[in-house]
Order: sequence, then structure tokens, then C-alpha cells
Amino acid sequence: MGVHVVGTGENLWAISNRYGVPIQTIVKQNGLPSANALVPGLALYIPDNQLSIRSYQIKPGDQIWKLAKRFNTEISAILAANPGIDPTQLYIGQIINIPSPVKLEISTLGFLVPSGGSSILSILDSLAEQLTYLAVVAYSFTAEGYAYNQIEDSAIVSHCKRLNITPLLMIRNFTGVDFSAELAGHVLGNPTYRRNLILSIVNLTRQRGFGGVSIDFEFIPPPQRNDFNIFLRELKIALGELILHVNVHAKTADLPTNRIVGAYDYAAIGNAADIVAVMTIDYGYPGGPPDPIAPIWWIEEVIQYALTQINPRKLQIAMPLYGYDKVVGTNATHAMSVVSAQNQAITTGSPIEFDQRSMSPWYRHWSTGLEHIVWFEDIRSLIAKYRLIDIYNLLGTTYWQISLPAPQNWAYLSNNITVLK
Repeated sequence: MGVHVVGTGENLWAISNRYGVPIQTIVKQNGLPSANALVPGLALYIPDNQLSIRSYQIKPGDQIWKLAKRFNTEISAILAANPGIDPTQLYIGQIINIPSPVKLEISTLGFLVPSGGSSILSILDSLAEQLTYLAVVAYSFTAEGYAYNQIEDSAIVSHCKRLNITPLLMIRNFTGVDFSAELAGHVLGNPTYRRNLILSIVNLTRQRGFGGVSIDFEFIPPPQRNDFNIFLRELKIALGELILHVNVHAKTADLPTNRIVGAYDYAAIGNAADIVAVMTIDYGYPGGPPDPIAPIWWIEEVIQYALTQINPRKLQIAMPLYGYDKVVGTNATHAMSVVSAQNQAITTGSPIEFDQRSMSPWYRHWSTGLEHIVWFEDIRSLIAKYRLIDIYNLLGTTYWQISLPAPQNWAYLSNNITVLK
């Protein structure tokens, strides 16, 4: 699948010769600061001409010849990709690799916080084929339930339409610098304010030319759980043909009184919404101890629970395009893009480790006498997440957020996955 992990003493010239890929291609597709410096443990994405590897979970009635026909490949290719497999002893739930010209098809959504300048439009140009939806993070609402625009976004909406990306109005219970549980509870718990919110969201969505709405209400007070369900049902009716996309915090069981996830009734939300995006990010959260941001074992547990409540073809998981640099002891946290985290390891000469259980890279460095630990994402961790999407037949993924450079992700997506429009 074109992943090379740098060993001690390796250089790009040797890696380029080994794979027959120009040095500048490797530099560009991995966002390297230069062609002159690498660090042991660095995972490089090197495109190849091999078939994409699909991940498949055996179901009742499956046989190797049937799978070869379904994925338009050869039985011998499947056997070669799964050393030790007994084709006559497949068992339900078994995960196998299938080299196939039939690529994984997913719907993707990128979050974007608008800012001044034309750079945002350039980002959209570069990602036009890799985004199904763009959620424009630019809306909040008043204590009386009136939605309003916080940042001008008309140029972004127009540009999305030209690029065949469906723009979604993203609205949050965000006031000042954080999410407001009080605002969400106050509006959702009042039928009049709730109705105001529905009507104003729909009016803004239609007037400003969006293709739908992305809801991101966080820390909703648990007593407003049913009010949130009512809000979503009524909002979808009012939106009609427009898309209702709902973001929810990740959980592995229903915890109705929990202040973070208690208000999310996955089953009811899945019934009301067109798409549900589970925020499988920030397991290692800002201010908390150094931990992987999106460990694969946790994501799989979240998916397995979510699928007991939500149709897989409505479900997206989230992928972080960032890392956290934390000071050991105080846990003071600095967020950075995945490519910045990678390149900091290179410039500080910090070998990159890879935690197999979480399928996440990390490293240690020192600054002004303080020890730092950085957890981030790389091509290995991203491929592991796409693999889960394939195994569980999910709708796709979201990315927070696309203004953060992540060249490995976009190169892999372009080469190995078909993004639905």
C-alpha cells in the first residue's frame, strides 16, 4: 500500500531509488520540510501502481470464489494477501485483505472555519475531488433561538457549488470561545425558542444557498435529551429535501446522565438525520494526559456500539488532521496540524515511535528544558481508520479541519478511494 517507515541512516535518495519515485514527489506528498532530513520511525506515503487493498469481514455464505468475483480479482491474489488462510475454513467475522480494482466508495465531509483572504478558496480547489460535503463553521444562535451568521461565507458557498461540493450550514451552540451548555439547554427546552431556531436555520440555509445543515450542539444538558430529539425531527421535516447532518460525541454505551454524551440518543438521532457523524477524536484531549488522539481500538468500540443504534449507511466517523504537543507534568497543550507535528519531529531530531494497539504515532522532545510528548496522525493511522470504514460498510468520514495541511491523507484518498458526489 505504499508505506515506507524510515530506518536509521536512511536518506531520500536511497528511498527514491528503491521505489522508483522522484524525490520531489515524496517530499510533496508527505509535506516534508526538505529533501535533506529524515528521522527514524517517520512513515512516508509512496504511491505505487498496486491494486488497492480492501478490508472485508466474512459473512454467512461467503466463499473465496464469490469474493473474487465480487471484487473483480483473482483467487490467487486473495490467498497471497492473506498468508496462512484456509479458503475452505472461512469463519463469520474473519477479516481478510482483498487486492481489488474496485475501490472503497465513501462520502466525505470537511469542516472549515472561514477566514479572510483567498487561501481558503485555493484549498477547496485542491480538494475538489476529495470532498462530498463542506460544513462551513460560521453560525450560532441567540438565547431566543434565532440563528445568525458569525463570519461571512458567501464566496465559499458559491465556490463549493462550482466545484460540485455540497455546502452545509454548520451551526453550533458556541458563544465567545467555547460551547455553551446553558444556551443549548435554554433554547431546546423552550418550545417557542426551539421553533424559532428551526425556522431561522431553514431560512438561512435556503437564503444563503446551502445544500443542508450540519448540527454541532455539544454539552447539551442531559435533561434536554428528548427536546433535542424533537428538535431534530422537526428540523428535518422543515428542511425537506435538504440534508440534515448531525455531529455527536463518541461513546461506547448509552449513558443518559453523562454531561458530555448523555443527551445523544443515537437511535433517535439516526432516525431523524440523513447522516450522523460520530466525533471519534480527542480521546487524548487538550489539557489531559498525553494520549493518542484517535486510537483505533477505541474507534472500533465506538463503531460497534453505534451500529446497534444507527444504519451503517448513515454513519460517518471523524478523522483528526491535527496533533497535540503536551508538556509532561502540566499537560499544557499546543495543537498543530499533522504535517507540523511530523516536521517538528524531523527538525528536533526526535525518533518517531508507533503504538501498535492504538495504531498511532508519537514522539518525545525537549524545549526550554521541558519534556514534551506529541501524539498525532500519519499515513499508517489514517489507513487503519479507512480500513474500519471498509470493514463495517460505513458511509464515510469527516475531517477536522481542512485548513490544516495533511498531504498524506489527501494523496492516499485520491489514489485508493472513490469519493461519492
